[in-house]
Amino acid sequence: MSNIVFSVIARDLKLAMRRQADIVSALFFFIIVVSLFPLGIGPELDLLRQLAPGVLWVAALLATMLSLPRLFADDHRDGTLEQLALSPHPLGLVVTGKVIAHWLVSGLPLALIAPVLGIQFDLSGEALLVLTGAILLGTPALSGIGAIGAALTLGLRGGGVLLSLLVLPLYIPVLIFGAGAVDATVSGLGGEGHLSLLAAMTIAAIGFAPWASAAALKIALE
Repeated sequence: MSNIVFSVIARDLKLAMRRQADIVSALFFFIIVVSLFPLGIGPELDLLRQLAPGVLWVAALLATMLSLPRLFADDHRDGTLEQLALSPHPLGLVVTGKVIAHWLVSGLPLALIAPVLGIQFDLSGEALLVLTGAILLGTPALSGIGAIGAALTLGLRGGGVLLSLLVLPLYIPVLIFGAGAVDATVSGLGGEGHLSLLAAMTIAAIGFAPWASAAALKIALE
């Protein structure tokens, strides 16, 4: 069963490397949105430190959403998704591989570049470390939740707008605890509690979301 997941991950990563423009566009979106705030606010360091957690997390959330409409759409268009659904392997495992691959090409690059962008907000080294850990822990949950929305809106006209309306409310807890971990670290309170809740949400999302997405995909294919 693990071979199925790894095979889907390898396949989706190869396809993503052929569409590097999608990865680069999400990264550029993240960089530009985060960089505009210090330019607009000015050199008020206290204000920048207060705004940094929310700005970085909102930008990461929106950047992650850019590639969600294509999570299943390309496979659905060329018939690959139907073949995967008819295979003897559980569709939930296939979706698990696609969710992990989506995180590797969308969430992981954001976590790696976030500390560099956080320097613009005068964040301390500890805060930058917590920021990186929070994004690493939280973005898999975003990919899992987003997979449910992508499956529910598969094949619908105007599905991108509907996907945003479905997914954004479910992203709010991840946003709150992700930004709260950095904010608590900046305030000197420690962000361990927020990081623990982020990890719990990610485990729940990765465990539940692929099977809910698989059920939605079967309905869409029918």
